[in-house]
Amino acid sequence: MRIAIRSVLIAATLLLATAAWAADTTPVGTWTQVDDATGKPKSIIEITQQPDGTLQGVVKQVLFSDHGTHPICDKCSGERHNQPVDGMTVMWGVKQDGDAWGGGHILDPNNGKTYKVKLSLADDGQKLDVRGYIGMPMLGRTQTWLRKVD
Repeated sequence: MRIAIRSVLIAATLLLATAAWAADTTPVGTWTQVDDATGKPKSIIEITQQPDGTLQGVVKQVLFSDHGTHPICDKCSGERHNQPVDGMTVMWGVKQDGDAWGGGHILDPNNGKTYKVKLSLADDGQKLDVRGYIGMPMLGRTQTWLRKVD
C-alpha cells in the first residue's frame, strides 16, 4: 500500500515538474515589457495561443507612459485609432519557426506603426527578446521582456 502511494506521489511530482518546464519553452504567458531605451518597465503583456496555433499579445496594464496612466493610441489608424492601450492587441499572427517565433506583427502604440516581429526565448524561458523590424530583422530594434511570475 505504501509503495502504491509513494508511486502516485512521484508520478504526480514528475507530471507537475514537466508542466512547469513546458510552460517556459514557449512565449505563452505574462510578460513585463521593458523599454529598450530607458530600461524601465512599460507594461504588462499577456501572450496567448489562439485556436489556429498563432500567438497573440494583449496589453493587460500600462505601467509607464509619457501620455499618462491610461494612454490612448492617437497615432494608430483604423479600429485602434483613439482606443485605450490597456486591453489592446499589440501582437498577432506569430507562429513557431524552430526555436524562434515569427511571421506575425507587432504594434508600437507610441507611434502607431506596425512592424514584423520575431520572438526568441533566453535565460531558460525567463526572458523574451522581441524584435520589431521592417523588411529584414537586421533593420529593427529589440526589447527584452521579463516573464512575470504570478
